[in-house]
Amino acid sequence: MATKRSVGTLGEADLKGKKVFVRADLNVPLDDAQKITDDTRIRASVPTIKFLLEKGAKVVLASHLGRPKGVTPKYSLKPLVPRLSELLGVDVVMANDCIGEEVEKLAAALPEGGVLLLENVRFYKEEEKNDPEFAKKLASVADLYVNDAFGTAHRAHASTEGVTKFLKPAVAGFLMQKELDYLVGAVANPKKPFAAIVGGSKVSTKIGVIESLLAKVDILILGGGMIYTFYKAQGYAVGKSLVEEDKLELATSLIEKAKAKGVSLLLPTDIVVADKFAPNAESKIVPATAIPDDWMGLDIGPDAIKTFNAALDTTQTIIWNGPMGVFEFEKFAAGTDAIAKKLAELTTSKGVTTIIGGGDSVAAVEKASRSQVSLPLTMRKLWSQVSCPCQPWCHFVLDHGVTLQSYGHEIEACHRVLLDESRISLDFLAGASEVI
Repeated sequence: MATKRSVGTLGEADLKGKKVFVRADLNVPLDDAQKITDDTRIRASVPTIKFLLEKGAKVVLASHLGRPKGVTPKYSLKPLVPRLSELLGVDVVMANDCIGEEVEKLAAALPEGGVLLLENVRFYKEEEKNDPEFAKKLASVADLYVNDAFGTAHRAHASTEGVTKFLKPAVAGFLMQKELDYLVGAVANPKKPFAAIVGGSKVSTKIGVIESLLAKVDILILGGGMIYTFYKAQGYAVGKSLVEEDKLELATSLIEKAKAKGVSLLLPTDIVVADKFAPNAESKIVPATAIPDDWMGLDIGPDAIKTFNAALDTTQTIIWNGPMGVFEFEKFAAGTDAIAKKLAELTTSKGVTTIIGGGDSVAAVEKASRSQVSLPLTMRKLWSQVSCPCQPWCHFVLDHGVTLQSYGHEIEACHRVLLDESRISLDFLAGASEVI
């Protein structure tokens, strides 16, 4: 196994007296009184920060909170200072901004073993745009970089990717390394049978994903808008459903590759169609081979759900990326909700290893947890907790996942381990458009 470039490989000689820019995920829930209601993410960041402090580093801590549009007081990180100070055993200094003269002065004044918490980096639109000048300003107060924000690591933002162009070395924190280690075990050496559920609107965004999976899985279940390209490639009428005309040959070749490799490729046998793309559209269930003209498929049907569930019942490892239909519309969410419920059932009753990646898939699980669908506590909480070591079985929810582009060259080895051993890109778990 390749050596991973993580914070644990740095010694006192690398860190003593150095200012370390630490991107953590401190996006914790706050109540109306600005009190923390769940400090899981703060506690998860503590081991990396304490390690740095013990080595004599000066920590400049950055995070986002919520989805602010400009400077928004309710999304300030100031309410986190007391809890951070308590957990770290030091008085955390709070800046009123994340860049600028005040930040520069506070960072310069930090003693060894001191912590400076920057204000919400998303108060600047340049953060999410990965603006190079903004990234340069963030990096200007530090000597090296540690990314321990697993839940946001896939995003090429200024504080997760941009700063790595100005700070070397750029390494992973302990939380990041732990989750990558989990993935190597769960994906590179999965318990068999191994199934993948791939949804989403277009075949073109999942070509590399599907091809990689065909070399690894026993069962491949397809859903979402991409299925209509597969149907048309087989000569079926698809009405007004989404079709990528230039990917028909590709769809045919993928079906042939699955057959050649002995992979059971399952497409829905029935479809929920609508007369328009709207939450209040008229709908009906039809066979997948008989979608009427002027109607469009927006979800998988009940027979497909039964077939998919029966296949999943035989598995020991499942990866899910992408919804089965337009789950944002309640009328067309049944297929996606059913998958979420099934994975919850298999996780709790059979100890099946479940990996859920992609923003839409995680959002679907969150949605299901707020509905009447019964999900176990671990599945409801894992997007904030990331992993649950207290259970005898492994269940994992990737909050969007990780991509190589999220880091500087220094820690690429962390990802390359998984790529080399499993041939499945972490970008698959992030719902990215291609396999690296």
